[in-house]
Amino acid sequence: MRILFTGGSGKAGRHVVSHLVAAKHRVLNFDLAPFELPGVHNIIGDVTDSGQVFNVLNSYAGYDDLDLAAGVPTFDAVVHFAAIPRILMHPDNETYRVNVMGTYNVLEAAVKSGVQKIIFASSETTYGICFAEGEKKPDYVPVDEQHPTVPPDSYAASKVVNEVTAQSFQARSGFDIYGIRMNNVIEPHEYEEKFPRFFANPGVRRRSMFAYIDARDLARMVELMLQTDGLGYEVFNASNDDNSVHISSAEIRKRYYEDVPLKREMGENETFFCNEKARRLLGFQPEHSWRDYVKATY
Repeated sequence: MRILFTGGSGKAGRHVVSHLVAAKHRVLNFDLAPFELPGVHNIIGDVTDSGQVFNVLNSYAGYDDLDLAAGVPTFDAVVHFAAIPRILMHPDNETYRVNVMGTYNVLEAAVKSGVQKIIFASSETTYGICFAEGEKKPDYVPVDEQHPTVPPDSYAASKVVNEVTAQSFQARSGFDIYGIRMNNVIEPHEYEEKFPRFFANPGVRRRSMFAYIDARDLARMVELMLQTDGLGYEVFNASNDDNSVHISSAEIRKRYYEDVPLKREMGENETFFCNEKARRLLGFQPEHSWRDYVKATY
C-alpha cells in the first residue's frame, strides 16, 4: 500500500513506520522532524496547517515517483499519529489546539481526497483515569471500549473530540476510519529500564490501568487495520495480553480495585485494558510480554 504517515518520527510512529516498510508498504512520513530510515521519504510540515496537509496528500512519496511519468500517485491509506503526546509539555490550550485541529485537518483532507482507509491514534486517557487529579478508578474492570469516556484534561479531551470528529467524517463518507486507544507504549529497551521499578512498587502503574502495549505489537495492530476493510468507524483498545507488574490480576484487584465491579472473570495475569475487540475484529494477537525480557525479582 501507499501510505501517508503523520508523526512517523515519534516514539510510537517510528516503530510502526519501520514495520510497514519491512512489510513492503510505501510510506511517506509527514512530521516536524525527519525519521531517517532507508525507504522512507520525509516531508517536513505541520498538521495544524490545513493547506500543508492537503498539499502533502497530493504529493510524490519520493524522487523515484518522478520516473513513472504518470502524474502524482494517490495514497491508499493515511495513518495519523502526529500530536502533542501528553499534558505538561505545552500549555493546555496549545495541546488541545494542535491535537484537535491537526486531526480535523488530516481527516478532512484524507476524506476529500478520496482516501478510503484512515487510521488515527487515540489514547487510554479518554477513559479519564491517566491524568485525573488524585485517584480515579474505572467504572468496571477489565476496561473495554464501552467504558465511558469522561476526559479530565486537555490531552484526553482532545482525543475524545478527535474520536467524535472521526465518526462524523465516517458517517458522511462511508470510508473506513479506525481509532487506536493506545495504552502506555513500551519500546524493547524499556523493559529492563523501567519494569523493575514497576515490580518494586506496583501502584505506580495504576494510572495506566496496570497495562502496556509493546511498540512492535502496536505496529502489527496498525498493519491489521490496513488489511481489514468494511468496519466503518471503530475504535480499539491497544494493549498486550498481560498486566505490567509481577503480581496476579487477582492480587491487583484486591489491592487497588477491590470496590470496582468485575465485568467478567479474568485470567491469572490478564490485562485490565481489554483487547478482546481487536482480537475479534482484527485478528490481533500480541506476540510480546515483559516476561520475555525481564525477570521479576521483587
